[in-house]
Amino acid sequence: MHIHILGICGTFMGGIAAIAKQAGYKVTGCDAQVYPPMSDQLRALGIDLIEGFDKDQAKIGADVFVIGNVVSRGKQPLMEEILNRGLPYISGPQWLDENVLKAKWTLAVAGTHGKTTTSSMLAWILEDAGLNPGFLIGGIPQNFGISARLTDSPFFVIEADEYDTAFFDKRSKFVHYRPRTALLNNLEFDHADIFPDLAAIETQFHHLVRTVPGEGLIVANGREDSLKRVIERGCWTPVEWFGAADSWAAEGNESSFDIVFQNKTLGHVEWSLMGEHNRMNALAAIACARHAGISTQLACEALSRFQNVKRRMEIRGMVNGITVYDDFAHHPTAIETTVEGLRNKVGTARILAVLEPRSNTMKLGAMKAQLPASLKQADKTFCYGANLGWDANEVFSAMNDKAEVQTDLDALVSAITHEARPGDHILVMSNGSFGGIHQKILDRLAQ
Repeated sequence: MHIHILGICGTFMGGIAAIAKQAGYKVTGCDAQVYPPMSDQLRALGIDLIEGFDKDQAKIGADVFVIGNVVSRGKQPLMEEILNRGLPYISGPQWLDENVLKAKWTLAVAGTHGKTTTSSMLAWILEDAGLNPGFLIGGIPQNFGISARLTDSPFFVIEADEYDTAFFDKRSKFVHYRPRTALLNNLEFDHADIFPDLAAIETQFHHLVRTVPGEGLIVANGREDSLKRVIERGCWTPVEWFGAADSWAAEGNESSFDIVFQNKTLGHVEWSLMGEHNRMNALAAIACARHAGISTQLACEALSRFQNVKRRMEIRGMVNGITVYDDFAHHPTAIETTVEGLRNKVGTARILAVLEPRSNTMKLGAMKAQLPASLKQADKTFCYGANLGWDANEVFSAMNDKAEVQTDLDALVSAITHEARPGDHILVMSNGSFGGIHQKILDRLAQ
């Protein structure tokens, strides 16, 4: 069977392409920007890529067109031609469910923050235990070096996104996955472009809860009132809470801690990851792995060998004693926990935070008021204020000389490197490539 994927260079749709190729499908695809690293990964798999969405691709001979949520009505001639000709099409999440997940024990990791990291932890625990799981993750776990794979294992780990499925299916992606093990990692307001408020997102999470079988398991963050509200709306599955009293807990410091369940110590983790949020991620992954039959002790040992995910506090280089990090944080809560984790690591050394408010939620300004407080532990913040629907100078004015806004990327790099001195830590946070700013900073520092 031949599938043609619209929006193939996104992480999720690129993962579907890789899985479909492994499953024996003929796979082709198109995107508005066919660029590395996804384009290189896909071409290495023998997948033909086409630049753009011209309508002649409707004649490519595909049995079905798989539609990514980058596609919308009236913008891509190919989609209009598919509709006009009555050609078969399906969303990415539905295709994945019907062709892969329905035969698997799916472990779905949902939440506003930490999905990629926790999915990677869980997949690695299963791998380290010899279960050879398949997975589709919105990043590249360094233990694997790839974001998606299909195996003959009954287990499949998926990063379960609450964003909508496609222009013709406005349900969250995760309602298609029908997990046996579901993790609700946290829940805050996000995706202001499609959700009017937190209650609307809670409704989507409850749709997910409704799909988990009675013989399955829901693992949920006991510190989140929003998740308690979701469960209280109706739940037909056992629930194990983490991070609260009489549940899964971590005792110790960030790099060395015991895993406790129902007041019994079951294992110990020693690792290099930073932040309380990662301890919480570890608890969640361990609880999910236990449901799949892996002892807590084995899970802890696996996490001691976990290498994190690319773009999660990834050190991009060091010049003249100045360290440059790359991190995916783009929501105020994630920004705050990321800066806090680095602060705990570096002590009193200076942190220069560099922020690109790039997500749709950030561009709309839905959480702009929370940004100064989320960056309070940084010694100075540099914000890239271009292409925003709000005035970044006004938002950061309360921080006085602890914040600087630039709308030109070169000017931003100059300001950062002029401020930096030996011993500083430059923390770059964006959910995009940020114009290659990490290397620009390193190159300028070297000069």
